[in-house]
Amino acid sequence: MPVLWLSFFILVVAASGFVLGRRRALQSAEGNSRNLHSLPAYYGSNALMKSIVPAFGVMFIWLLAQPIVIDSQIIQMIPSSEVSDDSNRGLVMSEVRRTASGLDNAIAAGVLDEETANNTGVDLTDITQRLKDAGQVVTSQITQPVLRAALAYREMSTQASLFMTVVVLILALAGAAWGVVQSDRAFRARNVVEHGIMAILIAAASVAILTTIGIILSLIFNTVEFFKLYPAADFFTLLEWAPSFSGRGGASSLGILPLLWGTIYISVIALLVAVPIGLFAAVYLSEYASPRVRGIAKPLLEILAGIPTIVYGLFALLTIGPLLVGVFGDNGLGWMGGGRSVMTAGIAMGIMLIPFVSSLSDDIINAVPQSLRDGAYGLGATRSETIKQVVLPAALPGIVGAVLLAASRAIGETMIVVLGAGAAARLSLNPFEAMTTVTAKIVSQLTGDSDFASPEALVAFALGISLFVLTLGLNVFALYIVRKYREQYE
Repeated sequence: MPVLWLSFFILVVAASGFVLGRRRALQSAEGNSRNLHSLPAYYGSNALMKSIVPAFGVMFIWLLAQPIVIDSQIIQMIPSSEVSDDSNRGLVMSEVRRTASGLDNAIAAGVLDEETANNTGVDLTDITQRLKDAGQVVTSQITQPVLRAALAYREMSTQASLFMTVVVLILALAGAAWGVVQSDRAFRARNVVEHGIMAILIAAASVAILTTIGIILSLIFNTVEFFKLYPAADFFTLLEWAPSFSGRGGASSLGILPLLWGTIYISVIALLVAVPIGLFAAVYLSEYASPRVRGIAKPLLEILAGIPTIVYGLFALLTIGPLLVGVFGDNGLGWMGGGRSVMTAGIAMGIMLIPFVSSLSDDIINAVPQSLRDGAYGLGATRSETIKQVVLPAALPGIVGAVLLAASRAIGETMIVVLGAGAAARLSLNPFEAMTTVTAKIVSQLTGDSDFASPEALVAFALGISLFVLTLGLNVFALYIVRKYREQYE
């Protein structure tokens, strides 16, 4: 049964449990709700909760575990002779899944009948061509081991889905029946429901943590798979990025250093634009601007934070790049060959980061106690002297935290880099040359129909976890400084 229909039946059973539980509780109290321990709705909610939570919980876990269990069993059916020198079992397993999915879709479209699809003696060339004619993505030629594995994959998936449907429906019905049977006048339904809601809230709060752990584990596992195909020492030390995956990465030079250099170079230029402008804007808004001007200027400044990054990328490509070429290009100083460069992307990214620095710095400067300013004024200091010697030093830890958070945002930016900086991975000090970053290269590696078990895709995970470690370190440092600042003035 499709998951959508199964979910619908669970909701119907749960709703029925709610109605029956509530009715049975009132019947036990002879129709007078005052004789009940809890309000009638709590008895219905108890039956509803006992029906929904176990059923959906088991279905969710089942859907996550089923592909893993089936893959682990099917992959053992693939003989070693089927794995060529330029492939691995993961890639063959991907072909098995594509073939199984293609058969399912072809049967659903009426191109194949069930008997032909389940026939292991079918002509392989004919079945391959029929699937391609039906628009299904399959390998160039389906082999006999792949076809047998695909048929076993389909059969196991069908049986597992049927078994899951039975188990989940039994749980939903049993839970609803249990809740209805418990609906007696002396049953403490409110206590049970409140404890259940608390458990659901804890589970919801745990989702973010579990998701983070899952993301990290997926990065780690795929990175380990990549380093089985390509030496980790070369990945972290080579000075060039020249991918050629025809030899499973062996003929490639996949050094991350040019990408890291491009990432850091563009981020530094962006911060050189964003930090002075954002900090000066914050000082003006907090110390010099009248309340009316501040009320108008600050929201207008923060509008920059709401502009999509693709718009900044187009602004860099169509406006900043041509302006720079006019000054530093062949008709000017002759330093710049084209509109896409580190400087183009850095300026656009810096404009994007201005509200990150100004807004957070403004809040931090405003949080400096007024008593510090009054003390400076009492000693005869002017306003500018008070800002330079009292306010900014007092707000410095928070401002540094804001700058580091903006730096993390710059390191993770992609669209501006793709449109403004180009795609060349190189080590150069010239800010008017095109370069690229780690995030832009991750996007290019995962764009297309390459399999996630291929080195073309796996290298993106190695880049991703390297970037994750870098930004995590910056964020931890920024949070440490911000926390220290807050502890000082709260």
